[in-house]
Amino acid sequence: MTRAGRTRDDAAMTEREFRFGVVAGRAPSGAEWAATARRAEELGYDTILVPDTRNTFAPFPALAAAAAVTTSLHIGTYVVSAPNRAPGLVAWESETLQELSDGRFELGIGGGRPGAAEDAASLGADFGTPGERLDRVASTIEAVRKLENAPPVMVAASRPRMLRLAAAQADIVALGLPPQTTEPLLARTVSQLRDAAGERFDELELHLNVAAVAATVDAIPSWLSRMVGGDPRDMAWNGGIAFLVGSAERIADLLCRRREEFDVSYIGVSGLFMEQFAPVIKIIRG
Repeated sequence: MTRAGRTRDDAAMTEREFRFGVVAGRAPSGAEWAATARRAEELGYDTILVPDTRNTFAPFPALAAAAAVTTSLHIGTYVVSAPNRAPGLVAWESETLQELSDGRFELGIGGGRPGAAEDAASLGADFGTPGERLDRVASTIEAVRKLENAPPVMVAASRPRMLRLAAAQADIVALGLPPQTTEPLLARTVSQLRDAAGERFDELELHLNVAAVAATVDAIPSWLSRMVGGDPRDMAWNGGIAFLVGSAERIADLLCRRREEFDVSYIGVSGLFMEQFAPVIKIIRG
């Protein structure tokens, strides 16, 4: 039996195809941003995903630029901080990107990452209480769902109330777990999502983010500490799920096992490691 309580034959029947995204948010110039998008498409990535922070490009125009220089690459927000924009504005921006990209847009939305309160204040937005942010996420999804050509919706979630909202309303669930999270906590989070979603669980696509890809733990750059909030090598040694270490074959086997055990089939990879992860895509896709 798998950890999800299914036989291996049952799991094989319901497993989703893998999708792979590049999480990127900035480049030194417009030409280099365009080159990043084209390279992601060339390497076989399915999506380019742009965070919503004051340290990155504004996601909607950056994604429009990426769509303009690619043909099959999907584009997505990872993820819009709901307090920063009114639901109607997000729906308008989403509708525009859906049309300009010929249907390649995916809206990712969440209640705000750590540090998002400062971003909201700098934009003149009211960050609000956790309950208010949850309501804003729900209102934004409602506004987007009313569009004639509504994009798929990804909801970033890790805590019970947001997991329940994602279970009921999302197409994709980005499991917003800290990089040092180990597989037992991943299993518990997926189990909570499964319980909340009930029969709808099989309709959900589950996403995990990768902070680093390296041949060995010692090869993980120490400068990642400021991005992951701690020593990335220690996190990797202790089984942090955001760190993929080993040969491409070993990483491919790990991701296939996680898909079988935890139903995670959508992998977002930091743009800093886009090239290092590309061989894994080739192996998985045969």
